[in-house]
Amino acid sequence: MVERLCSKASASTSRAGVTRSSIRVAVTRASCQRRAHPVGCYPSLIIRSSPALAEIESLDPATDWERIGYLSTNYDFPWDVEQSLSLAFFKTYGIPSISALLDKTGEFRNRPQKRYDDTKLVLAEIFDHGMDSERGRHANRSMNRMHGRYEISNDDYLYVLSTFVLVPRRWNEKFGWRPYSEKERRAGLNYWRELGRRMNIRDVPDDVDELDRWSRAYEIANSRFAETNRHVADDTLHLFLSWYPGWLRPVVRLGVLSLLEDYLLDSFGYAHPPRWFRSLVELSLRIRARVIPLLPRRRRPRLITNERMRSYPGGYNLDQLGVDGSVPAPGWTKP
Repeated sequence: MVERLCSKASASTSRAGVTRSSIRVAVTRASCQRRAHPVGCYPSLIIRSSPALAEIESLDPATDWERIGYLSTNYDFPWDVEQSLSLAFFKTYGIPSISALLDKTGEFRNRPQKRYDDTKLVLAEIFDHGMDSERGRHANRSMNRMHGRYEISNDDYLYVLSTFVLVPRRWNEKFGWRPYSEKERRAGLNYWRELGRRMNIRDVPDDVDELDRWSRAYEIANSRFAETNRHVADDTLHLFLSWYPGWLRPVVRLGVLSLLEDYLLDSFGYAHPPRWFRSLVELSLRIRARVIPLLPRRRRPRLITNERMRSYPGGYNLDQLGVDGSVPAPGWTKP
């Protein structure tokens, strides 16, 4: 999750000189973003700094949800979405029925880096190439085949899916350099509803607020401490810390825990970080949100499927992803 948490700005932008004029524009944008009706500010301010948003506003989230998600995530919010989805996975560990299965497989314990990379890549193959592309369909079949080996309740499936919809939205509301437009919000729900349908997940709400209420109620009813919660959280946290030098790891650990909700920390049996440190982490992310509008916008999409993965330094084949590689894959991907 926080592989780049300590980066000074964002993996999605490049460095640029800052003039007094650009600072005034950025402050105006930031003020506009936090108003009660931020979408109304887009035509005169933010759209001019986001070619992706300009196209998004011309699309229909009822039919163009894949294109909207592609533009929003891979151009304007690649780092934000990656971090927020990592937090979403942590939320699923707080449900004992989910963590028990994850702990039982031993994937996080025995080969955590490959498990992490495979999860990112399977989802990214579908997202980057499209659900109906050859690679997207193959990745979807692989994911269904892997999940089909286990008995997983529809409610657990639905809860995991709800975190993928809701956690990036909540992150954006707190730390986004601009707020999601209504079209982006609707397209995000439509994307995951369709992927859920292809995973045979039933009863996915057609309204984000309804999904939010259901998800929070499920957390209240099911989140509690369990040893398996702690095991999977420890394994994932140790993986994240392995990416940093030893002297920095205590700070990174506190940084990760500062982004988790109190009930979730309790479900892992973790001590709560100091309030001042949590405030410092959140302040740094808000400062980042103010800095990003001063920097040039991304001209090319950042695709996870084009990035070098620690588990596959020479590139990967789709049939290498997951715990069972029995289905042949079309093509070879080499970053």
